[in-house]
Amino acid sequence: MPRDREGQFQTQVFENYARYEPQVEEGLREMFVAGVSTAKVGEVAEQLIGVAPSKSAVPRLNTDLQVQFKAWRERPLAAHWRIFYCDGIYFEVRHGEQRPKGTRRMVVLAVLAVDPGGAKEVLGFQLSAEESKEGWKAVLEDVRKRRVAQLDLAVTDGNDGVITALKEVFPQTPQQRWVVHKARNVVSHLPKRVKGEIGAEVAAIWQQPDKANAQLMLEAFKVRYEKRYPEAVASLREGEAQTLTFYDFPQVMHRYIKTTNTIESTFSQVRQRTDGVDVFTNEESGLMLVWATLQRVTFQRIPV
Repeated sequence: MPRDREGQFQTQVFENYARYEPQVEEGLREMFVAGVSTAKVGEVAEQLIGVAPSKSAVPRLNTDLQVQFKAWRERPLAAHWRIFYCDGIYFEVRHGEQRPKGTRRMVVLAVLAVDPGGAKEVLGFQLSAEESKEGWKAVLEDVRKRRVAQLDLAVTDGNDGVITALKEVFPQTPQQRWVVHKARNVVSHLPKRVKGEIGAEVAAIWQQPDKANAQLMLEAFKVRYEKRYPEAVASLREGEAQTLTFYDFPQVMHRYIKTTNTIESTFSQVRQRTDGVDVFTNEESGLMLVWATLQRVTFQRIPV
């Protein structure tokens, strides 16, 4: 960088005191997120900019990233949310120098919510060994601690852990179970020869114009098939009221709240990024990669 006697020169190429372009710094942060060691990051940086970064520069970038992530996880939240989606994303984690054969599958329990204006936001997530009640309760209590008080509707895939945790942490919140998931469970108990025909009847239950007609079809299905296919009917009975909750909301919202597609499509973008990493060296690097990827996701508003 040119120097002048007055110290007033300012180039339009770099910020004052900058040693390399912001894109390089961002690239180094991405490497930390993916679990690359500090030493390796320094080697790559030297190849990119021609000189090795100082001993303090590389750890500082990692520290900056950790500070940003911590601030995001602890930020205060709005009190009222229109829709509350809960889902999990799996990836492999290993500790220290263990080889991939010593990895274990972990799940990130995540909450994506829609505010009263229709804007989506990931409120938080935590790492857990499984989708248990304890794991989900920790996630829900965390968002409640950060001021969340009113949830108009919680949408889940029917996991017992999240359903129970929601009842304990937000007992006043109505729940909607993913109808496609419910239909698949019912059909799985049917003989192969009738799956197509009776499966169409199951799906039609939640395609009715109103709740009254849906309940009539639900009761008719149970009467018609209870003796022939008792396991299928028993599966349908389990949590059946929670599959019809969406009818209590405006019709314009139905396509967005009958399923968990909204959060699943969001985390499919995260999965594309995490799938590029064979295995994370520790849990924190995995969480930071999920967070960093979410920062690049563009959320579309939905009608509420």
